[in-house]
Amino acid sequence: MNANCLSLGLLLVAAPFGAPAQEARLLNAETKTRVVRSSLEKEFRSLVKSQAEPAWIGYAVSAVEGNHRICCYPSEEWRKPASVRHGRCKLEGRDEGMNFNTNGDDDEGDSPDHVLVLFRVADRNVGKIRVFTDDCELDAGGLTVYWLSDVKAGESIDLLDSFVSGAGESTKAGRRKSESAIAAIALHADPGADRTLEKFVDSSRPEEVRKDAAFWLGNLRGQNGYELLRRLVRDDPSDKVREHGTFALHVSKVPEAVNAMIDAARNDKSVRVRGQALFWLSQKAGEKAAKAISDAIENDPETEVKKKAVFALSQLPKDQGVPKLIEVARKNRNKEVRTDAMFWLGQSNDPRALTFFEQVLTH
Repeated sequence: MNANCLSLGLLLVAAPFGAPAQEARLLNAETKTRVVRSSLEKEFRSLVKSQAEPAWIGYAVSAVEGNHRICCYPSEEWRKPASVRHGRCKLEGRDEGMNFNTNGDDDEGDSPDHVLVLFRVADRNVGKIRVFTDDCELDAGGLTVYWLSDVKAGESIDLLDSFVSGAGESTKAGRRKSESAIAAIALHADPGADRTLEKFVDSSRPEEVRKDAAFWLGNLRGQNGYELLRRLVRDDPSDKVREHGTFALHVSKVPEAVNAMIDAARNDKSVRVRGQALFWLSQKAGEKAAKAISDAIENDPETEVKKKAVFALSQLPKDQGVPKLIEVARKNRNKEVRTDAMFWLGQSNDPRALTFFEQVLTH
């Protein structure tokens, strides 16, 4: 922290890092701590109604298990071990850009314990919601921060849910609040988060809400999230939502997610969804994924899906992809598919591709 930042600081909350979910690492903030004695909803709405000038209202709850970090990191910080990585976000003005990381290679036992949820309030309305993990320093830009302690996770989920219920509004600010609220809910350790996210992927919800919830189900919610995603990718009436669901399955760490992706690649009624499922399968690699991609080239009735499967082969590790591309270029009966296989072989810069081209051109 440079001298200019120090001169601006009004109050640094003097809590040890990792304190029980009551305090945040705040800089340049006039902090007013309040204990939630009746309910979070009542305390929060009272503060909002009384706040004409810009301010922030925040609290902390226990975070879902895993190495999930949300902060603003300069590029050089990402090269450091998680235990010594330093991040700071500006709540006001142009922040340095949010980084969300779920890298399983982070130091064991050093994952953040709590999620910090902050609401920007002005003119007696909530204008913005921001979410961080408790390893992040927050610069409040000199504003008042009302910090609420003794917040119950279930009440937090209910409060955040209220900002998603109106997510059908077309304003950019409304969409951003909805996105942030869904992310914050997904980061809660409380099992009530799964029940709330299940409501968000119901087909009666707006498509954007379903897509946002699907992403976080895959990223953070483990087996429960996978089960909900599997159902969404199989049954949702929207091609766009099912397509997004294949990406969410790709980021899931549940091993069975590969089977659900294969099922979508084989059976979805949409050419685009089948093609996207094949692409994300290629990013998973593995024998199951490679076989499903090859099966699509042979058996899918649509040439466009076959061509997307050829591209998916090009995304596999070379020892898997190049031999299969050569086989397709040699033997497939569809001329467009053979042509695409030749193209991607040419892009591979693999010696086996050169040998294949020599054989084709000299015989």
